[in-house]
Amino acid sequence: MKKYLIFLAVMATACAQTAPKNTDWLGYNVGNIIFEDQAKETEGSKIYANIIKDPEAYISEQARDVLATLYYSPADSIPPVDNIYYTLEDVDGISAKGGEGRDAYVFYSTRHIEQSYAGQNTEKVLFETRGVLLHELTHVYQLSPQGIGNYDDDRVVWCFIEGMADAVRVANGGFVPEDRPKGGNYMDGYRTTGFFLVWLRDNKDPDFLKKFNASTLEVIPWSFNGAIKHVLGEKADIDELWHEYQVAVGDIKL
Repeated sequence: MKKYLIFLAVMATACAQTAPKNTDWLGYNVGNIIFEDQAKETEGSKIYANIIKDPEAYISEQARDVLATLYYSPADSIPPVDNIYYTLEDVDGISAKGGEGRDAYVFYSTRHIEQSYAGQNTEKVLFETRGVLLHELTHVYQLSPQGIGNYDDDRVVWCFIEGMADAVRVANGGFVPEDRPKGGNYMDGYRTTGFFLVWLRDNKDPDFLKKFNASTLEVIPWSFNGAIKHVLGEKADIDELWHEYQVAVGDIKL
């Protein structure tokens, strides 16, 4: 417990120094936040109410961090969002984003909140709640690859969507270092892809995540290697970069 609290303090300091500033987004309309607790009788609901005093303001704050990670300014091509319906529900799973067009629907499981609160660690459940929210809000605002399939039938699209969502979570201090999966492939999505994309930001181009997101409008048909070349130059190669990353993080020993 003490070790975890020390880690959170270090992460908070690091994030304050490296996380994207959202001051440019203070006047941006992130969408109307409609919060509803559909599981008020659950312990998870009570835990959430204790750690998040103003859900609408909290969700808006995280939304601006997401936007500042994905885009340079409100003048960029950003999917318009009118409403974000955010609900607490007594269901299995963790969280998910749904909806089409200008309305987004996100649920968060009170059962997962209860599991995260095991040991009555308020800091841990708040850390997890913010991380999950960063992931789902990325789905609300991110762009999607063009000229290929869609999320349900194309692994490339799925990997980009879920990888970018976890990359935004990583970039905003929403994971601990131990959350990085070892080995695998950049096409595995989620954390495996997310940590790799943030490594590219940290080691190849500080604007990589913004440029990679924008590449979906500029590289058609979209592909990982095509986007990498578009952002980092024609000599860049996704497989070579993945190998370099694996060596750099110690998953491959030379």
